[in-house]
Amino acid sequence: MSGRNKFGFGPLDASQLSPRRREVGPMGAAVREAAGSLSESTESLVEQRRQNAADAKAFRAAHDEGRILEALRVDEIRLDDLPRDRLDLAEIAGSDEMEELKASIRERGQKEPIEVFKGDSGYQLKKGWRRLTALKQLWQETGDERFGTVLARVAEGKSDRIELYIDMVEENVIREDLTFAEMAQVAIIAARDAEIVGQGADELVGRIYASLHKMKRSYIRSFVFLLSELGDDLRFPKTVSRNLGADVARKLQAAPDLAPALRKELAGARSADEQLAVLRKFLETPAERAVPAKATAPKSVKYEFHVGAAKVTARKGECRILSETDFSAVDRRRLQQAIEAFQDVLRGE
Repeated sequence: MSGRNKFGFGPLDASQLSPRRREVGPMGAAVREAAGSLSESTESLVEQRRQNAADAKAFRAAHDEGRILEALRVDEIRLDDLPRDRLDLAEIAGSDEMEELKASIRERGQKEPIEVFKGDSGYQLKKGWRRLTALKQLWQETGDERFGTVLARVAEGKSDRIELYIDMVEENVIREDLTFAEMAQVAIIAARDAEIVGQGADELVGRIYASLHKMKRSYIRSFVFLLSELGDDLRFPKTVSRNLGADVARKLQAAPDLAPALRKELAGARSADEQLAVLRKFLETPAERAVPAKATAPKSVKYEFHVGAAKVTARKGECRILSETDFSAVDRRRLQQAIEAFQDVLRGE
């Protein structure tokens, strides 16, 4: 049988064959390139979406924590929720220092942001009253829109009320830019705050000014007593020095029946100098001479004062000392000697 088929050729020898080379045509190359690009772009898009989600989460966290600056209209920010830590805002608004701040902002722009929080009625100022006031004045004086906005950190969410007071005074306390009267006034106003229940001004001094030395807090408490006792009759409280205020408070705590006469004298003072003269005269006048002749001592008198961190409450037959000291750990003999020395001082020995 012949090895040829009907077409006239026989089986092919595989050793004589060369494999056929298939080149990718233009269309195939384009398809492969498009497929590769699609795969790469899909991976890139997925990674970009992951990064966007992470950035959005970080931004939201920073925004909620007040670390993002926003440009707000100066007339959007209200000042009626928190009291200011200044007693004479009108005087400060027209002071030379305010003009210097305005000149700086006019020349170089606002360098430090203010801080606000969202209250029920909109944005409320927390920190930066002088910066906001300077921008408002510049806007009113020039009409320049660059002064119509203020850079602000916005605190989101409900803040603890005490924390708002702490944040408000913190900047000025660190700069030692507040008088003792102003610091005391903040504690007094906070004690009247409807959202702060069951805490007196003395206790709030310890919370609002917790970062201060205990001796400084003691002086603030002296001014809390002084302002509470003398009220509006003390018309120029910022001018009262630390030692003068503490001494007057101490004398009033020891002899509360002197307060009416002192208030009457202070009410007649027409200037800060006259007020200081009244206070110094009050300290120089012996207590027995200062008491009106017809005055009668009350049957039961109670008063309180602070010596350092210790709170002393005095009434008839009782003198109570509240202190961080563990008196039970003090040697009994030493404690007895201290009490005996205390009694000797009271007897004038």
